[in-house]
Amino acid sequence: MRKAFVLASTLLLVSFVLQFIFAAVGGFTRPAGDGAYALHSVNGMAVIPVLTLLTALFAALAKAPGRLIGLAILPIGLVVVQALIAMLANASTDAAGASTPLGLTIAGLHALNGIIAVHVVVGVAQAARKLDRPGPAGVVPVTVREGEPA
Repeated sequence: MRKAFVLASTLLLVSFVLQFIFAAVGGFTRPAGDGAYALHSVNGMAVIPVLTLLTALFAALAKAPGRLIGLAILPIGLVVVQALIAMLANASTDAAGASTPLGLTIAGLHALNGIIAVHVVVGVAQAARKLDRPGPAGVVPVTVREGEPA
């Protein structure tokens, strides 16, 4: 199960990288129509949640520490926040439907939340790989916290 955890977390990270690429595709598509962000939307609302659930499931089956399982499921919450931020930004237009400074500021939070989500996923992928590494034969790993005697 640890190999499956590594694979799922890696695929999730790749999906997040693609999410930024798909956002750029939408941002640079001319003329910008309703479909400009289609790849970004499908990946963010379908692929990333499915991969997040698989990552969390494999983390639990791999007997990862509870904190790591929690971090593995966190991207689902961040995706929900992403959707709410996008809706709020889109609703913050003027009477003619043009962007407002408030709407653009809220849209910036969408990008910031995306960066936070990537940071979480990088941490999960790194921890999955670390969990999958075999230790030396017969050696039981011991975690020593800062400030505690070794």
